[in-house]
Amino acid sequence: MTLKSAFISLTALVGTAPALAAPVVGRPEPGAIGFQPAATELAESVSFVHNVPLMIIITAITILVLALLVYVIVRYNKRANPEPGTFSHNVPLEVAWTVIPALILVVIAAFTFPLLYKIDQAPTTMRVDGERVPIPEDQWLSVKAQGNQWNWTYAYVDERDEEGFPLVEFTSNPLQTGLTTDTTGDPDLLYLETDYPMVVPAGRYIRYYTAASDVIHSWTVPAFGIKTDAIPGRLNQGWFKVDQPGVYYGQCSELCGKDHAFMPIEVRVVPEAQYEDWYETMKTGDWDAARAIVEDIQPLGSAQVADAAR
Repeated sequence: MTLKSAFISLTALVGTAPALAAPVVGRPEPGAIGFQPAATELAESVSFVHNVPLMIIITAITILVLALLVYVIVRYNKRANPEPGTFSHNVPLEVAWTVIPALILVVIAAFTFPLLYKIDQAPTTMRVDGERVPIPEDQWLSVKAQGNQWNWTYAYVDERDEEGFPLVEFTSNPLQTGLTTDTTGDPDLLYLETDYPMVVPAGRYIRYYTAASDVIHSWTVPAFGIKTDAIPGRLNQGWFKVDQPGVYYGQCSELCGKDHAFMPIEVRVVPEAQYEDWYETMKTGDWDAARAIVEDIQPLGSAQVADAAR
């Protein structure tokens, strides 16, 4: 077992020990340190790169610089060294402080470049019964998230009407915007809840597209390990796959205007059957009834857990 796989296994064991299939809530916690618990393979990889190689390198550099500072203060203060040196150059030292940082960056690149590629390139295969097989197209779900000042419009683009418009498209507004007309929400989720959240099925590969209708926004869900800029006139894309049902929160991560702080992202990950009920109800136009369907997220059964973990 590699160091990375051991770290990911330990994280998963700690995070899911109470109930493997129980819905979770991915949100920021007051006083928390570090990343939110990872809900996707991408987020696990990001956490590993940050917590293991980068933290080791940063800690080593910090200790080295601190030790050098203490040595210089003790060895070359005025009392210990009353006669200052007259030299102005030290070629070996200058070469060292140029080459060593460059080598450190090469080591960091060895970890981060593959991660960036993994985030950017959607997978083409998945593991089934210990073997890698091509991902069937029906395992992908495509959703477009368009940023507006200051909400998100979600369009499920896989199914379209005769004129080419998505059968399911809706705007997700924040419940709390700092106004007296705010809809009452959970105080622990202040400025994170929405009226109509994005809903996706657990265990499916999600291909998301993002753009903007006015200024630059950024579709960001920390628990998924994704952050993609939404730019007017440009269509960016990314992917994720969440195996654990639950509610995951994010926020626009670009300074998009005066209500930037009130542009939340709410993603509800539900079992396949619950998603199908929601989707069919959304197609009728009854958004409130569809919202009620995913209000309480059902846990995965044992068979669904095995399928989602592929």
